[in-house]
Amino acid sequence: MPQRKIIHVDCDCFYAAVEMRDDPSLQDVPLAVGGDGGRGVVTTCNYRARAFGVRSAMPGGEARRLCPGLVTVPPDMARYRAASQQVMAILRELTDLVEPLSLDEAFLDVTEVTDHKGSATLMARYLRERVKREVGITISAGVAPNKFLAKIASDWRKPDGLFVITPEEVPAFVEALPVEKLFGVGQVTAGKLHAMGVQTCSDMQALGADALIEKFGKQGYRLFEMANGRDERPVEVSRVAKSVSVERTFSQDLPDKPACETVMPALVADLNLRLARKGRQKPIHKLFVKIRYSDFSTHTLERVRESIAEPTVVDYQPLLDELVTQIERPVRLLGVGVRFRDDDAPTTQLRLFD
Repeated sequence: MPQRKIIHVDCDCFYAAVEMRDDPSLQDVPLAVGGDGGRGVVTTCNYRARAFGVRSAMPGGEARRLCPGLVTVPPDMARYRAASQQVMAILRELTDLVEPLSLDEAFLDVTEVTDHKGSATLMARYLRERVKREVGITISAGVAPNKFLAKIASDWRKPDGLFVITPEEVPAFVEALPVEKLFGVGQVTAGKLHAMGVQTCSDMQALGADALIEKFGKQGYRLFEMANGRDERPVEVSRVAKSVSVERTFSQDLPDKPACETVMPALVADLNLRLARKGRQKPIHKLFVKIRYSDFSTHTLERVRESIAEPTVVDYQPLLDELVTQIERPVRLLGVGVRFRDDDAPTTQLRLFD
């Protein structure tokens, strides 16, 4: 079994970031979303406000006492959901194995992704660049062999950071990790661990699994596993894949339409490899072509083409002909994909905002 590659992405001060994106006058002030009025609480705040000690879930009155110049705006969930959908769509272009945890964070399993030289680090860098350019906010990312470590890594260099924990680095990394960083260790559990002389994961390793299980039951075993850098939880997809696609961003722009045609066979071959892994049993409903020009304008064209088991370059040529109207316009990105016919209802409960 190949070494698992997990990416955790987390949007930086998400609601506040959307507000600052949409109103540049808010970018250089301490800002809180929510917390207005007598009894309101802060939903989130930007990093300028955090420097004063303002935190999420803090009463607005307390936040204003800590930061007299605090600017507050009411939450606008419709805009936040729209931004979240943009971010999640970018993640799902890379892999179908995406597990959203909330509007602003998600796990990705990229173990079998071959794009970006198969490097999870390069994939994370690519995702951060695309979200910043296309959504207008920053995300921090963590790369690690499992979910537990990836989530810790994404918080390591916030905001707008990327931190990688390779399999070889795991033992040394967890040894010095404070127990408060472990998932599920709040103030009460941390206090109990401290009373046992446990401050770091190294201390927990030395204490042993039996002592932890005796004190904390099943949670004790999980704490011991995390203290050793182990976490076998899979990325759980709660969304039925509706499409499969591949795309390539070129280090040098393709100069014209004939150049696009020369790379189409490789794209279609990659698409069929991905279909074989993910969705060959699903009936294809549409084919689509995506193109991004050198000025970053992006266009997609799709057409109904059913009864196709394995798409070919010939199937995509009419879409390319219709989409590319300026033959000598430089192309930055080219992609091809399929959308499936929705014959079956989802077998798992969908998340509220996906």
